[in-house]
Amino acid sequence: MLRFVAKMTLFTGFLLIAFGAGSFLHFTALVASTRAPADVGADGIVVLTGGRDRVHGAIDLLEEGRAKRLLISGVHPLTRAEDIQRATESNPTLFRCCVDLGFKAETTVGNARETADWVRRQGFRSLIVVTSAYHMPRSLAELGQAMPEVTLIPFPVKRTDLNLDTWYVHPRTLKLLTAEYLKYMLARLRLGVETIERPAMSKASAAPAG
Repeated sequence: MLRFVAKMTLFTGFLLIAFGAGSFLHFTALVASTRAPADVGADGIVVLTGGRDRVHGAIDLLEEGRAKRLLISGVHPLTRAEDIQRATESNPTLFRCCVDLGFKAETTVGNARETADWVRRQGFRSLIVVTSAYHMPRSLAELGQAMPEVTLIPFPVKRTDLNLDTWYVHPRTLKLLTAEYLKYMLARLRLGVETIERPAMSKASAAPAG
C-alpha cells in the first residue's frame, strides 16, 4: 500500500511538473510571437508605465490619430506632464490637449483600476493597450476584469535589451519571463481565468507573427 501511494505521489508530481513546463513554454511562445497590429484604432489609448519605449509608442499612436485621448497610467507623483512631453519630444499642443496622467497606480492591478475609471469617465468603448510584450497577458487579464464591457486591443512593445526569441540561452531574459509567468498564473487564479490564450480573442486582437 505504501509503495502504491509513493508511486502515485511520484506520478502526480511528474504530471504537475510536466503541466507547469508546458504552460510556461506556451506562455513564452505567446510572448515571443505577439506582434503589434499594423493598422489599429480605438476610442482611447492607455500605456502602462515602466519603460520609455512604451510611452514613446503610445504617443506615436496618438500623434497618428489612432485614438482620441491617451492615459499614461502609473506615473511617479513627482513627474510633471512637461517632463514627459520634453523627454518624448512630443507635440506640446497635442500633449496638453489629449494626454492624461494617472498617478495612483503602483501595480498592474492599480493600472487596471485607474484605467477603468478613466475609460468610464471618457465614455470609451474600445482601448489600445500599450505595454511590454511580456507584460501584455497579465495586463489584458487585469484590464478585462476591471472593464469587461470594453474592447481591448493589445499593442505590445518589445524591449531591445531582451532576447524573447532565444530566451532559453539568456539568463536575464529567462529570469524575467519566469517571474512574469508566475505573476500571471497568480493573477489567473485570483481572477478565475481558466486558460492561457493569445491576446487576440473576442475582446482583443493582434496581428500574427510575421
